[in-house]
Amino acid sequence: MPELPEVETTLRGIAPHLQGQTVSDVVIRNPQLRWPIPTALPTLLKGSVIRSLHRRAKYLLIDFDHGTLILHLGMSGSLRILPYPTQPEKHEHFDLILDSGELMRLRDPRRFGAVLWHTDDESEHPLLAHLGPEPLSSNFDANHLYQMTRSRTIAIKLAIMDSKLVVGVGNIYANEALFRAGIKPHLAAHRVSKARCETLASTIKAVLTEAIKQGGSSLRDFIHSDGSSGYFQQNYFVYGRKDEQCKACGTSIKLIKQGQRSSFYCPHCQK
Repeated sequence: MPELPEVETTLRGIAPHLQGQTVSDVVIRNPQLRWPIPTALPTLLKGSVIRSLHRRAKYLLIDFDHGTLILHLGMSGSLRILPYPTQPEKHEHFDLILDSGELMRLRDPRRFGAVLWHTDDESEHPLLAHLGPEPLSSNFDANHLYQMTRSRTIAIKLAIMDSKLVVGVGNIYANEALFRAGIKPHLAAHRVSKARCETLASTIKAVLTEAIKQGGSSLRDFIHSDGSSGYFQQNYFVYGRKDEQCKACGTSIKLIKQGQRSSFYCPHCQK
């Protein structure tokens, strides 16, 4: 599924096309996503100006004077910027049509994504209210990671994927960050020392920053807003490399299951 780097890449792709533009129409072809798309959106948004766009965790937020459009790409969703009119294809459920002659289109084959409307403080929305700090912000550091893991006996990989501890560290980048930090994914979170928390926090930031620069990863249905692909998957050290040689030491990469997710690690490099 699209993780933080893919969502950030999407944001950077669509923002120049949307910010400051007036919505001329909204088309809802299939409202039945993870939560129903509000049927009032065409009335609410037609003629309104898009003031700004930003990201919170894996949510894309499009701000208007009278509310915020909250988008989530789910398991396989993507947003495209296309000329208006462009004939819709299968699984393309939602269009935001702009006065500029372009449109933003949501494609979501599995329909686990979301298009929601919120009129109050966006930080108080039930989906956003209890989220932890952004991993690339100053609020996420070694001290935060250390303090938040002292009472946790769950595996460190599951801990850093908990959005209440830190947002946006999905399965791919958790695997890669733990490898680069030299920490095995099944180590109990409370056993990670302050020094290793320093390394892990820095590594999470570095991996996500590198992935954003590479345009994210191209897995399954993810594509950029312009239809291009990301390249970070070419830099994977462990993810998806079961039984292949570790790029650092030559040991075979191992695979275990954690919380119904695949964890890849090097038994020599990660302790």
